Amino acid sequence: MKINELISDFEIFITNEEKKLFERLKDPIKLSNLTDREQCIAENMIRKSLLKKIGFNDPTVVANEKPKII
Repeated sequence: MKINELISDFEIFITNEEKKLFERLKDPIKLSNLTDREQCIAENMIRKSLLKKIGFNDPTVVANEKPKII
């Protein structure tokens, strides 16, 4: 059996808070413009590969391409 057959329906679970923030971040936004709570949520979403962090000193975050979300 091939690995592609095993993980054909790979989905990422996200909370309601993450879903709201994900919808807001369709366009790039500076991480410093988010509230502390939103920054924490954004960091978790970066670890889940739902968001991309662009830059080092004053990073920008943007939603990754359309992932399959539960």
